[in-house]
Amino acid sequence: MNPFNNPLPPHQRHPTPHPALAGAPTLAAHPSPMQSAHPVRAQATAPLTPVASSAELAQRQQALAHAALQLKAELFGIDDVIDRVINAIRAWYVLPQLITRPVIVCLWGLTGTGKTQLTRRLAQLLGFYDRFVEVQMDGFSHGASYRSSSISGMLGDSGIHEGMPGILVLDEFQRFRTIDTKGADVKVERYQDVWTLLSDGRLPPALSALSNIERKLADAHYEAERAEDGDDDRAGKKPYRFQLDAWDAQELKRMLKLQEPLSAIMQWPPAKVQALFANFQQSSHAWETDYSKLLVFMCGNLDEMYHETAQRVEDCDTDADIFHRLTRKLSLIDVKKALGERFKPEQIARLGNEHVVYPSFSKATYERLIHNLCTRYVDDIAAQCGVRFAIGQDVLSELYANAVFPAQGTRPLFSSVHAILSANLVNAALWVVQEQLSTDQEFAIHLAPDKRHLLVSGQGPEGAVQAAFAVTLELNRLKQRANADFRALLAVHEAGHGLAYCVLFGHAPQEVKINIASFEGGYNSFSSLKATTRQNALDMMCVGLAGRVAEELVFGEMACTTGAEQDLKQVTAEAARYIRHHGFGARLARTDVTVEMDNHVNTDIGPSNKAIEALMQQQYQRAQALLTTHHEALGRTVDALLAHGTIAPAEMVALLQGCGIALAPPSDAAGTLPEEGLVLEPFGAKLSAFRARGAASAAPQLA
Repeated sequence: MNPFNNPLPPHQRHPTPHPALAGAPTLAAHPSPMQSAHPVRAQATAPLTPVASSAELAQRQQALAHAALQLKAELFGIDDVIDRVINAIRAWYVLPQLITRPVIVCLWGLTGTGKTQLTRRLAQLLGFYDRFVEVQMDGFSHGASYRSSSISGMLGDSGIHEGMPGILVLDEFQRFRTIDTKGADVKVERYQDVWTLLSDGRLPPALSALSNIERKLADAHYEAERAEDGDDDRAGKKPYRFQLDAWDAQELKRMLKLQEPLSAIMQWPPAKVQALFANFQQSSHAWETDYSKLLVFMCGNLDEMYHETAQRVEDCDTDADIFHRLTRKLSLIDVKKALGERFKPEQIARLGNEHVVYPSFSKATYERLIHNLCTRYVDDIAAQCGVRFAIGQDVLSELYANAVFPAQGTRPLFSSVHAILSANLVNAALWVVQEQLSTDQEFAIHLAPDKRHLLVSGQGPEGAVQAAFAVTLELNRLKQRANADFRALLAVHEAGHGLAYCVLFGHAPQEVKINIASFEGGYNSFSSLKATTRQNALDMMCVGLAGRVAEELVFGEMACTTGAEQDLKQVTAEAARYIRHHGFGARLARTDVTVEMDNHVNTDIGPSNKAIEALMQQQYQRAQALLTTHHEALGRTVDALLAHGTIAPAEMVALLQGCGIALAPPSDAAGTLPEEGLVLEPFGAKLSAFRARGAASAAPQLA
């Protein structure tokens, strides 16, 4: 049990969260990478005039609006993210003449939420895919020479011209960390000029490359003199046609901003190159390359921002909406804190303040994705074989239950749906063909009662026909608790936690489950508290102990199990904080252990141990009285868990209403509860009452 805001493994878990193509992409066909999907590509790629006409501005606005609509049609669940990105790049795209430094947009989210997919598709829709560079900040990059180890080198090898708009994506940026977990500097060898680029968009040439070319020029003069004196072994031979190799010529062309063909530069005599090199060194303005009109996307997974959510890769049990509501609360402040664990303050400042946080996908988004994927498979079979299937809602529901891992986005979903459906649809189509059934009908696909076969039904010459195809639903197998005694134990324990929470807090848990695949047990998920009062803390301790109390009440004292170990650990920790940290006991001083000389706390922790035990005993007895009083409600909750394995908030409200326990209406899928957490105490009303008392006491004195 975890009464306070941290997700737990076994018994109680708090709301926590995730999705890949982040908005996960639909399976609609995409244009080729080098082909724009937008009709105004010519306008987008043509050099922009110094003063844009009203028609040009309107056309660019229309192009942005079209891109937004297309992105929302292809990427599910991130409409708000798309709107923010479109607004962030509006000035850059519509009036690039106003841009004097790179426009930086940071996209942060869990894996598989579609950050990179969004940038690639946006570049296509706006006609910028030929001026698009994607750099993998962990080392491997696509879009430029493999020999480039600097951002300037990557841009120099790309189709982005100096002083012109282009799109640069710095992907997996979280791996480019410059400080370690202890705050010490991390040695980073690649892409060090990224910080200069983010500052003002002006990049100096690579000094090492300049030095290398200068050394080769000196070598050329040295060899020429030896040849003239006859001391060189090439004396009397025909001179080489090419004076520079292709790589050095390319570096020279890029740094000196030359327009001549590479083959011509390779043939220039050393004297000419030396003269150009000298002029370049004397002209300070020529050193910098202007990339101030770039649109820079920083993409990454800031796991620190998502706390334990990102690490819960095995969690296929927690409702996706719980993860979604938690991640929707993340803000610019959370981003800055997470960045502070990987980068230096001055580097974080260069990232700007346009940080777009991707929430994990909601249940509705996953369901829409599954429906879209199934439609794609059905359409493909119909196109190839002429057989049309109709996949039932029961199959779609089982696909959700067996394919969704909320902390991992859409990638596991795509993989699972393919594994479960593709082969079976092919086998079903072959069955239709072999049985010579009419293809003018639609063949229904449903799940068999054993949940181990797909049933395909249709009409044959002599009436209804049906075929069964084995299907592996791995998570279903793991969730089934075949042992009736173990299911009874889990149901009683979790019902104790859930009922105590309902009675003391007046809200239904977000989830109560005993059919779990990711661990052997069950759990309750509770809404977070924005403010925890003294009474709230006591109530949560009572809730945490109610699982053990329910076991004792139903099975007897000697049949209580070790399943409450995590509960006792959590309640002990909170009782200790209640006494030692929150000042709710007899002592106000913060009591703690320390080894630091300047950490001024009360280190006399011994006397508080008895107070902690007494507090827990008090709350245990309180839980006993509560569950004994609500004996009928406990029994109904246990029965519901045994029947269905889970109780949704609306079901809990209806169930307890029949027992005379009124609960607040549950939040809907969009999250009607305050996303910053519950405030259960009417502080505003109490403040008004306090003012009224003050006014009343002052009235006689004034009289």
